[in-house]
Amino acid sequence: MTRPRQQVDEVLRLHAAGHNASEIARATGVPRSTVREWLGLSPTRARTPPWIACPRCNPRAELDEAAYVYLLGAYLGDGTISKQPKGVWRLRIFQDARYVDLIEECVIEMQLLLPNNVLRSPRPGCVEIGASSKHWPCLFPQAAPGKKHERPIVLEPWQQALVEQYPKRLLRGLLHADGFRYMNRVVTRGKAYKYVRYEFTQVSDDIRRICTDALDRLGVHWTQMNHRNIAVSRRDDVAFLDTFVGAKS
Repeated sequence: MTRPRQQVDEVLRLHAAGHNASEIARATGVPRSTVREWLGLSPTRARTPPWIACPRCNPRAELDEAAYVYLLGAYLGDGTISKQPKGVWRLRIFQDARYVDLIEECVIEMQLLLPNNVLRSPRPGCVEIGASSKHWPCLFPQAAPGKKHERPIVLEPWQQALVEQYPKRLLRGLLHADGFRYMNRVVTRGKAYKYVRYEFTQVSDDIRRICTDALDRLGVHWTQMNHRNIAVSRRDDVAFLDTFVGAKS
């Protein structure tokens, strides 16, 4: 049975006012066991209405901002949000199957954002990390039909404020999803050189701009290699990115 949002709000209000579960149950008509589950007082699996955990729908729900900005970067880099039956949406982020640590990090960040069942689904050469919710479009309003590079990708003001506050988390998510760190080797005038470089590959001009804006905010020098690739090659800038991005593993 799905409870009205107003009823859950009333339960939370009464609890904040100091009433216990029995008093709340009598006042609202909600079974005591359900009240206890909503308040996190029951050892059984909660049946909390999904919206109650959505920070955009419920002002009482706390947004884990660092987890959100990481997932925003990962979604923009190599993720999708697709509509399913009954108004449910599924967030999918894809990661190379070799990078076990990054897969686990993405799972943890997704669980921190919305306490849903996060699944790892093997795909050819990669792993899909996914969870379903009616509220992914609340958190990622960029979700829409069609490929991201074929439509405008513009951050909402509240998202922009968060990425400005957590530019390192954004870059970590973007580069983990759609970037790589490697040893670049060149020959100049017959002499071989090698140096570490970061690259971010993205067809969407808007998403590349979101990435370069974050690099600019941190004072990291970058170059546009071609219409889809940007690179960070200077030694000091690479060393700086290593402190919060690092090689994939």
